[in-house]
Amino acid sequence: MKIYTKTGDQGQTSLIGGVRVSKAHIRIESYGTVDELNSWMGMLRAYGLEPTTDALLNNIQNQLFVMGSHLAADPEKSRMQLPEFDPAFTKALEDGIDQLQATLPELKNFVLPGGNHPASAAHLARCVCRRAERLVVALSEHEAVNQHLLEYLNRLSDYLFTLARNLCVTAGNEEILWQPARK
Repeated sequence: MKIYTKTGDQGQTSLIGGVRVSKAHIRIESYGTVDELNSWMGMLRAYGLEPTTDALLNNIQNQLFVMGSHLAADPEKSRMQLPEFDPAFTKALEDGIDQLQATLPELKNFVLPGGNHPASAAHLARCVCRRAERLVVALSEHEAVNQHLLEYLNRLSDYLFTLARNLCVTAGNEEILWQPARK
């Protein structure tokens, strides 16, 4: 199979189901941003995180791929059997958040992104996750979208924030607290 097909040279692409749309279509923006998020998850994993975290991030990457397939399918035309997106995936994120939060000091201030390289990568992934969520919400205002996708993205950004804090604290770095200017 060739990597290049030349079918998108005029700014159009095909959804699962065969419908051609602009590469600037909100559906393409949605699954493209989920793909970008998945790449950031891979970058985060490249830091060699502890095995439990790495296993959850691997699961997240797989679920993001499933999510991308749902977003890439035309809800009216696709007859392809897509992998199921189960609400249990969101529960796994909640469990991960709870486990990480138990190791962290109480949050009393806003935290600025940073601290160390892995924590910074988690913050970047969180920002991309929020953008993906906004795009999927926008898509859902015009077309049918599985509600579980939105729940998962919302919880994933919470997980990534908590993970960033954990990566900073467990490495012995101080969290960078927001210090608003005072007059």
